[in-house]
Amino acid sequence: MSPAASPFTLLPGADSSPVILHVPHSAREIPPAVRAGITLNDAALERELDHITDAHTARLAEAAAELSAVTPWRFVNGLSRLVVDPERFPDEREEMLSVGMGAVYTRTTHREVLRPADTDPEPLVARYFRPYARAMTEAVADRLAATGRAVIVDVHSYPTQPLPYELHGTGPRPPVCLGTDVSHTPPQLLDAARRAFAGLGGTGTDSPFSGAYVPLRFHGTEPRVAALMVEIRRDTYMTEPGGLAGPGLSRLAAALAELVDAVTG
Repeated sequence: MSPAASPFTLLPGADSSPVILHVPHSAREIPPAVRAGITLNDAALERELDHITDAHTARLAEAAAELSAVTPWRFVNGLSRLVVDPERFPDEREEMLSVGMGAVYTRTTHREVLRPADTDPEPLVARYFRPYARAMTEAVADRLAATGRAVIVDVHSYPTQPLPYELHGTGPRPPVCLGTDVSHTPPQLLDAARRAFAGLGGTGTDSPFSGAYVPLRFHGTEPRVAALMVEIRRDTYMTEPGGLAGPGLSRLAAALAELVDAVTG
């Protein structure tokens, strides 16, 4: 767990591309000062990282970008979501607070103690969450200025079997779950994703995970920002939990590139 890992990286695409592939949960890196506040021993922490990390999604986004006719931009989190989860609301609006998984997690995927319940989240929010949010906001603003619109495609994965932390784990678990936002996921974006991933075993909508990431500055107020979450069931491309990627990764990259091309034109 290298202390030198960058908190986040914006990888430039084509000036004419409105698309940002957002990869928030692919990393396992935890700075030593943050590790000190986590109660799990090293072996238990590695197991938790196997379960919570969206393994290989940064590779998936990179491969899709290389296949796309017009290169999309990529915003990649360099740190584990166990440091902070940049996609959570940083306040009481976050429903995952009920299982100890707000912006700063205090519980694990199996609802065990990760940090003491009385941990003050503010130092981690100030150090990691807010700078990430500002940088992502600026990246979206830049695409709006350059192209007149922005399309955020959130790249995630999820386990084949539900984990105890999931609040909505009893619903369908399709090969590709498409998460939507009522204000920012236009029908044509959703339809393009359904077509792109149709050959990979089928898609579903908003189950077992729903929503799509939009920086708060634009959420509900800027219709030129479109967003879609792509949640890929892990058995389609890797050995669970936390194992190697298989040939499914290439097929997924081609499908993601097809989606990028469809929404870029």
